Amino acid sequence: MAAAIEEKVSTGLGWFSIGLGLAELVAPRQLLNFIGLEDGGHRKTILRTYGLREISAGVGILVQPKPVGWLWARVAGDALDLASLGMAFESPDASRGKLAAATAAVVGVTALDILTAQRLCQPSDGSSSATATESVIIGRPAQEIYAFWRDFNNLPRFISYVKAVHVVDDKRSHWTVETLAGKTLEWDAEITLDQPGSRISWRSTEGADVPNSGNVSFTPAPGNRGTVVRVQMDYAPPGGAAVAKLAKLLKGEPAGLHISQALRSLKQLLETGEVVKSDASIHPGMHPAQPPESVPAGMVNSTH
Repeated sequence: MAAAIEEKVSTGLGWFSIGLGLAELVAPRQLLNFIGLEDGGHRKTILRTYGLREISAGVGILVQPKPVGWLWARVAGDALDLASLGMAFESPDASRGKLAAATAAVVGVTALDILTAQRLCQPSDGSSSATATESVIIGRPAQEIYAFWRDFNNLPRFISYVKAVHVVDDKRSHWTVETLAGKTLEWDAEITLDQPGSRISWRSTEGADVPNSGNVSFTPAPGNRGTVVRVQMDYAPPGGAAVAKLAKLLKGEPAGLHISQALRSLKQLLETGEVVKSDASIHPGMHPAQPPESVPAGMVNSTH
């Protein structure tokens, strides 16, 4: 519930930023008069520059599934606005009453920007989180890789620690993950953004053993070399323990390494039709070498 509220607030801040930016671009004179300043030429130019900044931040917030970076960009812009308003108090033509009201409003928006950015950095249980990001180039079209990934029943075939994914409906799924000690962790997840052939974003629901969220994107690689598959995952270990302990939950190694291994396995699977690996070489003493796994013939690139 809290995550949904924070996403609504960030969306509202995105539209607010666009609206303010348009006002600064289209009607700088009226806006200057509203906050208690004369409409000198240099002030209108500065305000239009601020308008472009606001629109860029607003668009960034609206198009990103978890726009933490763009919200912090808004905070930096708020600081610049407050500095400009502070300098304006020294101007002899300024209406200090209007300037004080405008400054108070910007302080309030700044506080909301900071609070929303901080909360979006945290998982739903409020514990510390970290981000792992990895990418790989796969010699297959983006639409094919997206379709293979979007069938979540395929995920255990190349993500070693995922035992099973049970698809509930178009947006919800139930995950079962194996830990180093042989214990299983489970959680429900929901898709928050689904752009066919381009991006899938998800987040765990309330009560997850390992709160997590993230996205996978499929972008054509330069020079017609296939598709860049990029995974970003935000995660937190159970009980709010140190983030490093998540490594022990997922077979003893950092989440970023597991994502990298999963992407290499996906590359092998889609380019050659099989995954040849030895779990014993990755996790000593755990498992013997795994037999090859195959994919439908239509998913294999005959040139590899």
